[in-house]
Amino acid sequence: MAVYVNQIQQLFTLETKNSTYQMGVHPTGVLLHYYYGRKTGRESLDYLYECYDVGFSGNPDEAGTDRTFSLDTAPQEYSGSCVGDYRLNSIGVRNADGTGAVDLRFISYEQSKGKYGRKGMPAVYGSEKDADSLVLHLKDKATCLAVDLWYSVWEDYDLITRAVTVRNETGRTLHLTKAASMLLDILYGDWEILHFHGRHCMERQPERVVLPHGRMAFESNRGTSSHQHNPFVVLCDRRTQEDFGECIGVGLLYSGNFSIQTEKDQLNRIRLVAGIQEKDFDFVLEPGEEFETPEAVMVYSGDGFTPMSQKLHRLVREHICRGKYKLARRPVLINNWEATYFDFNEEKILDIAKGAAELGVEMLVLDDGWFGKRDADNSGLGDWIVNTGKLKGGLKPLAEKINALGLKFGLWFEPEMVSEDSDLYRAHPDWAVQIPGRKPCRGRFQLVLDMTRKDVRDYLFDMMCAVLDEANIEYVKWDMNRSVCDAYSALLPPERQGEFYHRYVLGVYELYERLIARYPDILWEGCSGGGGRFDLGQLYYTPQIWCSDDTDAIERLKIQYGTSFAYPISTVGSHVSASPNHQTGRSTPFETRGIVAMAGTFGYELDLNLLSDEEKGRVTGQIERFKKYYDVIHFGDYYRLTDPFENELFTAWEYVSRDKGEALVHIVSTHVLANTPQFGLRFKGLQEEAQYEVQVWTDGKIVKNQKAKVLSGAVLMHAGIVVPAVWGDYKCSEIYLKRRDCACEPEK
Repeated sequence: MAVYVNQIQQLFTLETKNSTYQMGVHPTGVLLHYYYGRKTGRESLDYLYECYDVGFSGNPDEAGTDRTFSLDTAPQEYSGSCVGDYRLNSIGVRNADGTGAVDLRFISYEQSKGKYGRKGMPAVYGSEKDADSLVLHLKDKATCLAVDLWYSVWEDYDLITRAVTVRNETGRTLHLTKAASMLLDILYGDWEILHFHGRHCMERQPERVVLPHGRMAFESNRGTSSHQHNPFVVLCDRRTQEDFGECIGVGLLYSGNFSIQTEKDQLNRIRLVAGIQEKDFDFVLEPGEEFETPEAVMVYSGDGFTPMSQKLHRLVREHICRGKYKLARRPVLINNWEATYFDFNEEKILDIAKGAAELGVEMLVLDDGWFGKRDADNSGLGDWIVNTGKLKGGLKPLAEKINALGLKFGLWFEPEMVSEDSDLYRAHPDWAVQIPGRKPCRGRFQLVLDMTRKDVRDYLFDMMCAVLDEANIEYVKWDMNRSVCDAYSALLPPERQGEFYHRYVLGVYELYERLIARYPDILWEGCSGGGGRFDLGQLYYTPQIWCSDDTDAIERLKIQYGTSFAYPISTVGSHVSASPNHQTGRSTPFETRGIVAMAGTFGYELDLNLLSDEEKGRVTGQIERFKKYYDVIHFGDYYRLTDPFENELFTAWEYVSRDKGEALVHIVSTHVLANTPQFGLRFKGLQEEAQYEVQVWTDGKIVKNQKAKVLSGAVLMHAGIVVPAVWGDYKCSEIYLKRRDCACEPEK
């Protein structure tokens, strides 16, 4: 049991293993939030909210002559609009009379075992033993607008999911202009916010900000969650670090326009509101209709960022990702893109496949350029018919030849896009997103297909099925290479154009769901120019996402560091690419590129035939090691040992198996010093009393003069080790630990 209701006190307490979340009903009927933090028990914490008269903060009618209670100062569970709370609102409407007032009061509640769902949207899922759920029914007594607040409590994960349903019981047409998935009011504390900004080829860069008085917003209006901001933030105490202090991770299971807003008010209280971005959002609700918001997750840690991340990683792997490859080992693949770009034919692809198969690669993925008139990025999108000029006989004979080499075969699609130079656009120009009477804004020479339309989705489903049925295709990379603008659908009436962005995302989800149901054995990878749609919602459909179009291993250290705060290693698409790198021109040792790519799904993005014999031997060794360490990398606990934004000398990270029997540490030197001093590094997550065998490699070669072969967990975590000295740019080290009673065997 994780949901406790005190009917007499009208008190609702949500308990996880290490946290308490409590709310209660004020005598006025307003649902108040009292506490979220370390576990306290179930006694009422309403005393934490002390009412007093605050000038220019008015009082609701139910307060009578009591000037101490104000919606403008009360810690609320879901705030209304235009009725005396001047802070961030949770909901916005345009009523039939033109007003925007929403004033919510508690009506009733329901409890249940298990997890609630969301219609047509991703949601955390689980059985009755995984979670307990609560729904609180609120209503505006003047208009009869109904709002349901949904909660599910995941006790073992210290996590709570939240969502909202808005139901039009007013009897008249209503315009919903804002519908947040959650609100969190915090009465006390010295709080900062950690958010993750970026750009194409440099996504999810952490930035920690002291919350100022006033409002801040981290959001996207690009039609996707975007490269620029990620729908995940962390509220943290000013003292919080990896292993110390309070923090609350907040993420949205949503892949479209989002907003996470914060406000520090006149009384130094913090409010956080998360949900669909309200800009350009205007959803019409006819009488009796309802609107469901995307789901939000909150994960609490009283012991720093590390346990917060680890709990969320587990939840993503076990209760967000789905399908055959949810927990199964993913194949090591090679993608031809940086080897050939558009310039390929069957012979080139087979040559790459043969070389890869000889070195232990398990899958070849054919990227952009296999369809339509597609010799550059300015034509062909939408015409999902094989270009037999490049691939004589089509995909089937190519797939058969690749399979005969012992490789699986995968394929790239970009279904949401259309080129103006395409048969599809010439036949259906109205299927492209563009405003009548205006010239369109192009991105990468392409327009966006109107995914709000069923006929568009049906066309894409039929065309993709025709391709997937033709050959033995076991992997699909779904790309999206531009932001959405010129928002307009030819099938939506003028008063409903404000529904476009949300309906677009629902359309993408619907197409994913149909294809996944038909092809449950395909491994799906999400992509939007790399990490432009890297979010919890996308992971419900694709268990991995291409992390970034920047394949430079040194740049990836920072990208993958930021990504790790919310997203597990198993979701991060990461490949070894050529050197000099195609995005930066940087030259990086082959072993270093391999170690960085292992912090992800692992694969190659180059022509392996062009490597030296020594490098080919390293490929085989990397693949063997990755398979050997797969479980500890993908399913173990992840530790950020250094911050690459603060430590300019080296970046280190660690994987520890759940039973603490194995650990693997990778270290990449980012700045070599002459006459270098020694640097220490402490391990994490081990058993103090256990004895661990230690093996150390530098640049892929075992260190023969290693002094300590066996060390206790206490020594490794408190005294640590000396970081191996290296010579030359960007060299790497690998340290493998095996507990002496562990059945696994270290490398010889």
